[in-house]
Amino acid sequence: MALLPDSHTEPDGFAVIRVLSYNVRSMRDDTTALARVINACDPDLVLVQEAPRFFRWRKKLSRLARAANLVILTGGATAAGPAILCNLRATVERTEDVLLPLTPGLHRRGFATAVVRFDGARLGVLSCHLSLQKDERLEQGGMLLDRLAGMGVEHAVAGGDLNERPGGRTFRRMADGLQDCWATAPWGSEYTSTPADPHQRIDAIFATKGIEVLGCGVPVGHPGVTETDLRAATDHLPVLAALKVPAS
Repeated sequence: MALLPDSHTEPDGFAVIRVLSYNVRSMRDDTTALARVINACDPDLVLVQEAPRFFRWRKKLSRLARAANLVILTGGATAAGPAILCNLRATVERTEDVLLPLTPGLHRRGFATAVVRFDGARLGVLSCHLSLQKDERLEQGGMLLDRLAGMGVEHAVAGGDLNERPGGRTFRRMADGLQDCWATAPWGSEYTSTPADPHQRIDAIFATKGIEVLGCGVPVGHPGVTETDLRAATDHLPVLAALKVPAS
């Protein structure tokens, strides 16, 4: 398997970045294995789903970020689970945690969002975990597209646990408006659920049209990422993308 390019800034100002999307199941599993997987992927941004939300949630998320040589950018309980971690290469312009309308009887959902710069490249970022209920999930997909369009940036990336396969209405709606990074430049493995029996792709990274997708997929076989750690870390497999973002 070819290696994804390392993060760097090119002479023309284009920023090559690595983005990881990962459902960490409230860090209820092997957090040491989880940190090893994240570290091995060497991401600039981590779009987290199911971050800790209850007792001492900030301390738990901070511990993960520190173990992975990252910092908390935004999210967690304040976004009902989604969060964003980043490395010190990112310059933060602003952050906003968004709570979505609550449907009685269903879980509260939200978006963790930020605008960051990597040298001359300006990027909107969104982490999501969409509903298990198909009609609510479709509405949330529309809200996600509206949120990206309203961030005031030309280029953006969104990722998370969609709770839906690529043939579903919400997944198709998002892929119509954005690049499905796996479909654009497949790399690694496709299926994200479950680690013990990968058979479906319900986690994804999307990018706006002006971003060049250099490769995207589950980092099976990536240096430092072991099958043992992937199985122990959480109940989803991560998605790693290398993206080339134009200078703004």
